[in-house]
Amino acid sequence: MARDFGPAAGTHQTGPTIRGAPLATSPAALPVADANPLADAILETLVHRIGKDQKAARPHDWLAATILTVRNDIIEKWMTSTREAHAKGAKRVYYLSLEFLIGRLLRDALANLGHTHDIAGALKSLGVDLAAIEEIEPDAALGNGGLGRLAACFMESLASLDLPAYGYGIRYVNGMFRQRLDDGFQVELPENWLQHGNPWEFERRESAYFVGFGGEVVGTDTGQVHWKVGEAVEAMAVDTPMVGWRGKRVNTLRLWTARALDPIRLDRFNEGDFTGALAGQLRAETLTRVLYPNDSTAAGQELRLRQEYFFSSASIQDIVRRHVQYFGDIRTLPDKAAIQLNDTHPAVSVAELMRLLIDFHEFGFDEAWDITKRTFGYTNHTLLPEALESWPLPLFERLLPRHMQLVYAINGKLLREARAAGSDEAAIKAISLIDEGGERRVRMANLAFAGSHSVNGVAALHTDLMKQTVFADLHKLYPDRINNKTNGITPRRWLQQCNPGLTSLIREAIGDAFCDDTEKLDALAAHADDAAFQQKFAAVKRDNKVALAKHLKDLIGLRVDPDAMFDVQIKRIHEYKRQLLNIVETVALYDQIRSHPERDWVPRVKLFAGKAASSYHNAKLIIKLAGDVARRVNADPAVGDLLKVAFVPNYNVSLAEKIIPAADLSEQISTAGMEASGTGNMKFAMNGALTIGTLDGANVEIRDHIGAENIVIFGMTADEVAAKRAGGYNPREAIEASPELGQALAAIASGVFSPDDPDRYKGLMGGLYDGDWFMLAADFDSYAAAQRTVDRRWSNRSDWNSATIRNVARVGWFSSDRTIREYAKDIWGVL
Repeated sequence: MARDFGPAAGTHQTGPTIRGAPLATSPAALPVADANPLADAILETLVHRIGKDQKAARPHDWLAATILTVRNDIIEKWMTSTREAHAKGAKRVYYLSLEFLIGRLLRDALANLGHTHDIAGALKSLGVDLAAIEEIEPDAALGNGGLGRLAACFMESLASLDLPAYGYGIRYVNGMFRQRLDDGFQVELPENWLQHGNPWEFERRESAYFVGFGGEVVGTDTGQVHWKVGEAVEAMAVDTPMVGWRGKRVNTLRLWTARALDPIRLDRFNEGDFTGALAGQLRAETLTRVLYPNDSTAAGQELRLRQEYFFSSASIQDIVRRHVQYFGDIRTLPDKAAIQLNDTHPAVSVAELMRLLIDFHEFGFDEAWDITKRTFGYTNHTLLPEALESWPLPLFERLLPRHMQLVYAINGKLLREARAAGSDEAAIKAISLIDEGGERRVRMANLAFAGSHSVNGVAALHTDLMKQTVFADLHKLYPDRINNKTNGITPRRWLQQCNPGLTSLIREAIGDAFCDDTEKLDALAAHADDAAFQQKFAAVKRDNKVALAKHLKDLIGLRVDPDAMFDVQIKRIHEYKRQLLNIVETVALYDQIRSHPERDWVPRVKLFAGKAASSYHNAKLIIKLAGDVARRVNADPAVGDLLKVAFVPNYNVSLAEKIIPAADLSEQISTAGMEASGTGNMKFAMNGALTIGTLDGANVEIRDHIGAENIVIFGMTADEVAAKRAGGYNPREAIEASPELGQALAAIASGVFSPDDPDRYKGLMGGLYDGDWFMLAADFDSYAAAQRTVDRRWSNRSDWNSATIRNVARVGWFSSDRTIREYAKDIWGVL
């Protein structure tokens, strides 16, 4: 079996030292007045680890040397954290997620260790600008949207709260994709973030596991069963340290990479079949190439399932191995390990743990099921049926025949319990792990629910809707299982690091207690109506807008006025998030500005960013429409600087860190009842933006915390949306009743914004007349009216500043530290 590394106690890492000692074991240990020893350490690393002298070094050399120098201190803390957890016999949290959108790590690590000032000074003495080299660090391409960013925030908060934890995922070589816009159309290109290596990661060759696929299940002489796999790969661990606030703890993000058991078939190679000789390695590497491969084809679906089982199996084997190594008796697994499934992607872990317990540790089914349920927790992130993963039964059974047997056994136990509880036939069908409606499919969300002692939603509204909709019958069967844990964000990255100007202003006003307890931001509310403070607050915002304006000019060649309102919608492109509503209202506003030049219009800069899934036609068309509208509007002298529009390509964490501090208006306009929580809403509010939004996801709780007067709410509620759908909603009537909406849709459909292809948007607009599942037409007039309310509030800058300051002050509850404390206390039992 593999040995435990995280890094393991006793492992000695060497590297540059300062006067014979490690870099530092605490912020206070670093020199402040004289940075020369630290500069010497960076130079030593540059020469002996990078192989460059000072004169020949390029920016990327200085970046690597700085990371490796800082890393020495992190390693010491990492080892100490691991040793202490072992010594205490601590229960560990294991967070399984297909995404970890961790972004750049240097600035995060320096800030959390308290080393930023000293490293900046040392580099300055060497003629190097820390901010400049931070900018060239690649974003880790390990996620796509809110799911992955939440996982990253949780890993940082777990370390900041001194809770022993591992994150488990896949080390994607090419990420999801790098987005390029060719004539406004999204083009997917590989992310090459690992092209020059990754100085943060540590390969753990001793932590490697056999992961099988296919084959058949055969009986043995002892009455047991044996899965005789058809093919197998080796999963090998690659670890990245996750540094907590003030360096309190360093936890491990363990990502899996795949390799063939036989990397080259020499017999085929020697026969001249060079490609065939490497086929096994290529097949293994495919598992870790791309996040969310296009699953519109059978091959894509199979790859997705292979990926999910690959990382789930490796992770569960690693967890079980570690437990047996340190605690001996596998029966105590629930007492020492809390495994959290971040959505349905790792749901097959339930069946995998059952397989290990029954086939290798020789437990009976009932005892194995009890251990499994007490070990797992499941977080649901969506109410969208298409996002609740299910797999064609023949595919699942072909790839994972032993797991299919276990799914049937679990299902039998589940349905017998449901029958005994009095569930009717309709409820039995909804509860079953096998969907019998049409093509038989394995329901992964139901498997995760059945195999977990806790099932949580991520906002109060979302959790209530889970009980009423997707899990209604399971909730009736297990009424105490569903609970709410509203999402949060780490204030270190999303305030202190990305908005240092605002952080300094807050510290000047209320002290620095908020740095350790974000809810202490509440003291800032006392300054909300102070004219002098408002002026300073507005100046910080303008500085951030000037910086973003420069970035936009450099990136896409667009000049924008930093005194205009920056109106921002940046998130994954999906119809329920309603970027299309925003674009249509932008077209309507454009028409109004041209038709009524006599009115006192508020200048706006409308910014969009986000990626569309490669197979999502309408989402990609919405991106193109945003670009077409931008091209037309930005070139029209009739509107000038009153309206500018831009779709900013390749949205990632680093781009968000530039845009969010500069935003004036945060667009959180999803169809009510369809957004699980959202975390962008929290980030914008914490950085002093006013929210325009529906009562969806965490918007409801944000309104409750900041006050209804400090947010602009529009549109139908979730109950009203459900009632309108049930009542036979006719979008054509809504469109015909709204001249402003009708004119905007007609302009788009007729080719006003796409003269090169007049019919480009005819189908997209026609869909609004024929179906409009996401209620764009139903909410349009309310949204347009809310935007004019925003205009009026912007015109009263004292009122605007007061409201946005109160947003910052009252949003501290939405820290991921609070969220993790709730998980730790209520679900994991580690607090």
